[in-house]
Amino acid sequence: MNRIDRRFDDLKKEGKKALITFITAGDPDIDTTYDIVLALEEAGADIIELGIPYSDPLADGPTIQASSQRALAKGIKIKDIMDLVMRIREKSDIPIVYLVYYNSVFKYGIEKFLEDSKNAGVDGLIIPDLPLEERKEVLDVADKYEIYLIPLVAPTSKERIKAITENGKGFVYCVTLTGVTGAREEIATDLEEYMRLVSSYTSMPKALGFGISGPEMARKLKSLSDGIVVGSAIVERIAKGYNRCEMLKEVKEFVSSLREVL
Repeated sequence: MNRIDRRFDDLKKEGKKALITFITAGDPDIDTTYDIVLALEEAGADIIELGIPYSDPLADGPTIQASSQRALAKGIKIKDIMDLVMRIREKSDIPIVYLVYYNSVFKYGIEKFLEDSKNAGVDGLIIPDLPLEERKEVLDVADKYEIYLIPLVAPTSKERIKAITENGKGFVYCVTLTGVTGAREEIATDLEEYMRLVSSYTSMPKALGFGISGPEMARKLKSLSDGIVVGSAIVERIAKGYNRCEMLKEVKEFVSSLREVL
């Protein structure tokens, strides 16, 4: 069984929701990313979403775009991130998912990317710009290496939700709003209706992400889903310019506060 399935099964038995935390690999540097991942797990994260830096991340708002630029400016390469996951696997069995743009996978080589991801210890991929029509090629290779291709749906997906979630595995990443990532004070989407629609098409676990700024919002949304994804609010804390120890402490305290409400 994939680590993602195991984690959702365990959480269901415990009556808890999944806390999925996003960070950009290589921001501020690869060694600090390693420490942040272990700190996130200690603080109660259930799944780690590692963003592979990309020069034009269309789904990401200014906070995550800036983190990608910082990592790229340090010369981060996909091979460095594969090596990072191998290091993490020496210490941790937490589920790890890459958020990666399709061009990065294509340029690396689809087969090689999936093979290296499997060997490193990656459990799933989220490819936000992978067209539905081109998904089969990636899906076939992902299945070969037992890596889950996690479907991503949005409020605008509507009747396409069935096709998007078909053959997906792990969980459905349910984008809360139209637009890009970034912590917000409130979310205008009718999430109850939206989640009813998604649930009518798939029985996979569902995680709400984009715009979730802190524990209060997570508390309000947890009844609608099986998990919550928080990214920009964590990346903001990494970027604040604290010294390493203060930054890790701040991130751990924030993630612990999210864990408490889920």
